[in-house]
Order: sequence, then structure tokens, then C-alpha cells
Amino acid sequence: MSSAPGSDPHLLALLRAIRLRKSAPDAAEAGAADTAAALSEIAATRRDESRPPSKPAIISNPAIVSVPVVAGEAPVETEDVPPGRVGGVGASGRSAPGPQNSADGPPRNPAGDGPQPPRGAGSELLWRGGQGAALGRSGLGGRRPGAPGQPDRAGANAAYGVPLNRVNPITGINPSGPVTPVPAVPGVAPARPIGPTGTEFPSVTPAEYAAHFAQKTTRRDLPADGMDPGDTMALRDTQRLLSTSLTFAGGVDEVAGRLWHALLQAQPDLLTLLPGTPASQRAQLARGLTWLVHRLDDPPAVVAGCGQLGAALAECGLQWNQLQMVGAALAEAMRAGMAPGVWRQDFDQAWRWTWQHVHEWLVHGGTLIAYQPTVWDAEVISHELRRPDLAVVRLRPFLPLPWRPGQFARVEVDAVPGIWRPYSLAGAPHLDGVAELHIRAKTETGVSGTLVHDTRVGDRVRISRAEGEMGLPAEPGRGVLMIAGDTGVAPMKSMLAHLAVVRDPRPAVLFWGVRNAAELYDIEELTELARRAPRATVVPVISEGDPGPYPFGLVTDAVAAYGEWSRHEVYLAGPPLMLAATAIALRQLGVDPRRIHHDAPE
Repeated sequence: MSSAPGSDPHLLALLRAIRLRKSAPDAAEAGAADTAAALSEIAATRRDESRPPSKPAIISNPAIVSVPVVAGEAPVETEDVPPGRVGGVGASGRSAPGPQNSADGPPRNPAGDGPQPPRGAGSELLWRGGQGAALGRSGLGGRRPGAPGQPDRAGANAAYGVPLNRVNPITGINPSGPVTPVPAVPGVAPARPIGPTGTEFPSVTPAEYAAHFAQKTTRRDLPADGMDPGDTMALRDTQRLLSTSLTFAGGVDEVAGRLWHALLQAQPDLLTLLPGTPASQRAQLARGLTWLVHRLDDPPAVVAGCGQLGAALAECGLQWNQLQMVGAALAEAMRAGMAPGVWRQDFDQAWRWTWQHVHEWLVHGGTLIAYQPTVWDAEVISHELRRPDLAVVRLRPFLPLPWRPGQFARVEVDAVPGIWRPYSLAGAPHLDGVAELHIRAKTETGVSGTLVHDTRVGDRVRISRAEGEMGLPAEPGRGVLMIAGDTGVAPMKSMLAHLAVVRDPRPAVLFWGVRNAAELYDIEELTELARRAPRATVVPVISEGDPGPYPFGLVTDAVAAYGEWSRHEVYLAGPPLMLAATAIALRQLGVDPRRIHHDAPE
């Protein structure tokens, strides 16, 4: 719909009123009044077409507030609602009339002493019903004065075909899409989906992503923090609705449990892609809901956090269309925990409105994994000094961290920023989501020294996405031979834990070569994992000193004496010299080199 000079402003008002009514069925009564008023204005104007107008035509319906914009002048901010409670999500009703113009003279500019510029091309209509009432009361939907030469934010929204009544108060993005087809954005190519339509996160370039958010989120006419009191009041009103409804529904833990069961019934594949047990997944849902409600009045934190979660979910393999029904499942989980008559429409609207924006930010975060590395923040939940120079550190990522048994990840600590060191992940990803690192200090002040000597429970580190080709073979009946030296036992422990958790019946043997018995820092836990797995065995090999009950000598000799390995997949981990010598010995034993796997030394 064009708004170029020469367009009939009343016809535009009628078409916009019809469009807004379609996009806001809960404001049907308001839309009907708006349409009738626009029709009466059209009739009156056409009767007066034969004589020149004595003054600019003004839409008299108080339910529709038009904000004029004249080229070369700053937009005019209108006060169209009496003071009162911020509506927030779910607020309803029509706004009070704005300042009325005197019938004896030209309309006055409320921001100054001169006449108000004539209304015409470029005017924007603000819907004052349902959710739009909250935006109107908080000043989020209107146009605000800006310095000369600044871009017209409302005009930019119009270029995207976005009606102001549905624009997100935080980012300025229309979550439900425009009512009319969206024209192409000049200079920005359309998003290129990855994979079949509807099955993958939409792909955009970093430049497109940055341009999209810069235009949609920047409030150039506001202070540096991008917020004004009206924004804050509207968000806090929504925050109160979410918090109150959680309390009425039995608390965040009960809601998270019902949500998990609803997702299990509706989208079982979604939960199987996420690491952790059902209990740990429910705990993560509870923490996520608590975080969202507590942070809703801090838009930058919410947008950033949802973007990080979207990247983590995309790394887990989730497809964007699997998330679409989470909002409905969440509203149902809330409603099911309340007594009859307690669930209110404003609760429902608050949760659905919040999820609309969260879903959009998740999808945008998921698009970034192809262009920048994903990083997980993790908390140290356990730190055990097993030897003077070696520690076993357990980390719980705040967001789902996917990895396969046998892989490694890179770790950064605050004390040595910008330096990432690789460490194998010894935990079981589908057991509790906890990553376990076996770290031997090579220096006093580097990453390894910091993790061993200067890290405590509660500290935070950063983890990169998992890497490496090591992993259990896809053939279910093929046996597994694992040979480790020193802390190279960490990835083997992860594979043993997986065999124990899933009760895999394939035969698996782990040879752990160390210099003396004192270096067997994790033998008890490895033995316990082997006991729980159907057909797993752990064989420590001591090369110096008293071996005690274990074999003595080189680990390759013990492997050769134990049996025949030509039909096994072989995995190696340890110091570089040990990897090279063991690979040569295995080839001499008749093992196909294609069956020997290890990560490249760094």
C-alpha cells in the first residue's frame, strides 16, 4: 500500500483500519468503529471536493491516532493515553482520545507553539487494543522526535510492511510477520535456507544478520541504553504476569516437569537430541524458566542469552520447526497446574507473547553457528587433585553441550584470555550432561597450571564445540580395543561410560599404560564402569617399579599377549611418541591401519 504524495489519506486510513482489524481479532469492536469513522470521513471529504479545503483534513476518530511526519522536520510525539497502569501483555481496551485540535484554527503542535504540520503521506496508525494498548501506554509503538537528519524509524518499519501494533517493544521486530506480503528489502538478499524447506535454521550472512538487527533494534532517538521508562514499565508488567502465573501453577519445578512430559508426548525426537537424563533435562528447563522471568526487564541480556541458547540447540541438531510448538506446550503446562477459573487470558497472552520473541531470538542464534564458533560457559562443580600435578575437574555447562564419547573440546580460563587448550571429555553426554577433564599441569601459569592449581568450585570457564573423530563404531557387533597412556585415558573413560549407560553388549578392552602404580589416578572409577558394562575389561600395565597385581612391561607387549585384534576397532590416546610406537606395533600384529583411530597430536 503506497503512501506517496497524492494518495488519499482517508482511503489509506480505511485500508489500514481493515488490515489492523484482521491482524487483531480481539480488537474487533475497535476495528469496526475505526472503519466506520474512516468511511464517514471519506464521504465528507468527497462532498467537499468541489471547493478548496480551508484547513488540513484530520481524522477525528479518537481511537486512531495519526502521527504526522513532514520532510525536513522532526516527528511529533503525541500524548494519546491518560496516565495509569501499564497494560503489558494482555491489556485490553481503547485508549483515551489524544489532544483535540481546536475547531477555530489550524491544529496545534503539542511540542511547540506553531501550527501542527498537515497530516498526509507518511502517517502511521497505532492500534489501541489488546497488546497494542500496552505498547501505546508505554510509548513503544509511537513515533518520537529525533534530531534533524536522523532516519525515520517508523518509515523504516513501513518499508518492511510491519504494522506498528505488532512490533516487539524490545527489538522492533514483528514476530507474527506482516499482514500483507513483505516487499524485498533493498540491498539485502533473502535468507537462504539450509536443507529442505522447513527443516533447518534459515541461513543468513553475518552482514545480513547485523543489518537486520541494527535497523530493527536501534533506538537512535533515545539514550545509549535504548530504553525509556515506558519500555521498562511494560516489560515489568509482563514480568509480573509471568511470575504470578508460575506461582499459581505450583512453582517453576512443577511447571518444568509438566512441560517436559508434554514435549515428550508431542516431540520425543526433540528431547532425545539433548544431552542429559530426563531429570537433568527437567532441571535445565526449570533453570531456564527462572532465568527468563528474572531477566525479562533486561532486554539486552535476554536477547543475548536466547541467541546463545539458539546456537547451542542448533549444535545439538535441533531443527527450527521443532521449537514452534514449545510455546503452546508451555501455556498448557501452566494451565494444567491451576485450579479451575484461576487461569486468565492475560496469563496466556503474556506467555505466548514472550515465547514469540524468544523463539525468534533462538532461530537467529541458530543461524550464526555457520559463521562463528559456538562457546559454552561452564561452572566448575568438582575439583579433585589426584596427583601433585594432575587434577580431575568436572564442569556443568549452563546450556546443552553435545559431544560424542571420545571427543575433545578446547577450554579457556579467565587468567589466560585468548588461549584455548584441548582436553578430552571424559563424561557421558547422555548421563548427566557433566563434562569431566583430566588435566596434567605443564606450566604453573598457563591454562593447564591454572586449571590444576588455581581453580576452585564455582569458578567459570569457557568451552568450545566438541571436536575429533574418535567414537564407538557404528557396527553394533564390532569389538573395541582402547589403548591409553597417562591422561589419554579420559576419552576411553567416556566410551566406557557410554557402554555402561546403554548396556552395549559388544566386547571392549581398555589397556592403560603408566610408569608406576601411583599414576593409576582413576583406576577405581574405571573398574566400576567396566563392571557395569556387559562385556568390558580394564587392564592397567606398569612399566617401572612394583606392578602389584597388574601386568608389567610395555603396553604394546601386553596387547600382543592378550589376544587377536584384527576384527576390532582400535582407539589410541596419549603422548605423541606413544601413539606412533603403538600404531606401528598394531600394524605388525595384523590390524588394518584403517581400523586404528586417534586424534592428531597438538
